[in-house]
Amino acid sequence: MLLAEAVEFLSPTPEGCYVDCTLGLGGHTAALLEAGAGHVIGIDRDQDALAIARERLAGFGDRVTYVHADYREVVRVVRETGRAAVDGVLADFGVSSMQLDAPERGFSFRQDGPLDMRMNRAAGPSLAELLATVDETTLANVIYEFGEERKSRRVARAIVEARDSGALTGTAALASVVRRAAGGGTWQRLDPATRTFQALRIWTNAELDGIDAFLEAAVRLVAPGGRVVVIAFHSLEDRVVKHTFRRLGADEPGTVRVVTRRPVVPSGEEAERNPRARSARLRVVERVA
Repeated sequence: MLLAEAVEFLSPTPEGCYVDCTLGLGGHTAALLEAGAGHVIGIDRDQDALAIARERLAGFGDRVTYVHADYREVVRVVRETGRAAVDGVLADFGVSSMQLDAPERGFSFRQDGPLDMRMNRAAGPSLAELLATVDETTLANVIYEFGEERKSRRVARAIVEARDSGALTGTAALASVVRRAAGGGTWQRLDPATRTFQALRIWTNAELDGIDAFLEAAVRLVAPGGRVVVIAFHSLEDRVVKHTFRRLGADEPGTVRVVTRRPVVPSGEEAERNPRARSARLRVVERVA
C-alpha cells in the first residue's frame, strides 16, 4: 500500500541503510532494494511474517538484516548492528493480509479461529486471556475508543454475557455476538463486527502505546537529509503521527521539516484494486540537520 509513494519519499541510494520497522511480508523492503537501497534492516514482531519475508527476499542476500523485535525498539536494533544512524525509516502500522487471511491467527471475523489476535504469538496475553478477566465498563471503553463503535456499551455487555455463559468459543462466535448487539442490516458497507474487531486487535497488541516516542526516536536516528515515512490506517494512529511530526517541526525548525502538510492517500486505482488500502494515510518528516 502506497508502495511507490513511500519509496519516492525515501529516495534510496546504494550507499544508504534504511529501516523497515514493520517488515511484514517484505513488500516495502523489496521495493526499496529494487530502487537501489544498499541495505535494509527489516524488523517485525511476527515470526511467521519474518519467515515468509526471508524466503521472499532471499535473492537480495546480505543486503537485508532480519530482526524479530517490536518497531518501538528501533534504536536498540540499529545500535546492535553497529550503526549510529540510518538514512531512512519506514513504518506501516497496518495489519498484514497474511495475518487477516490466516484463520488460526484470530484476526478475522469472516473465518472461525481462536481468540488470539497477537501479532507476536511468543509474547503477551491473547485476546481470550484478556477477555477472560475484563470488566464490562473497561471493555466498553476499549471498543468505543479504539473502534469508535457508538454501540460500545451494548456490544461489551453482550460479549461479557457470552463469555460468562461459555459461548465465546472462537472468532465466529464472537463476531455473531457483536453483530447481534451492534445491529444493522446487510445494506451496510461495513460488517457490524468490523469496528469491534479492530478495537480488540489494537487493545490486544497495545498498538497505540508509544507511537509518539517511537517517532521522536526515529527522527533522532536518521542522518541529516534522512526521512521518516509512516503509513497509518486508523484515525487515532494518524492523529498521533500528524501531531508528533508538527510538534517536532515547530520545536526544532532548523532540524526537523514536515514534508507532507497533508497526508498522501492511495490513488483511486489502488483503492479499487485493494479495498484494504482505502484508509491508508502516509506522512513524512525529514531530518534537516
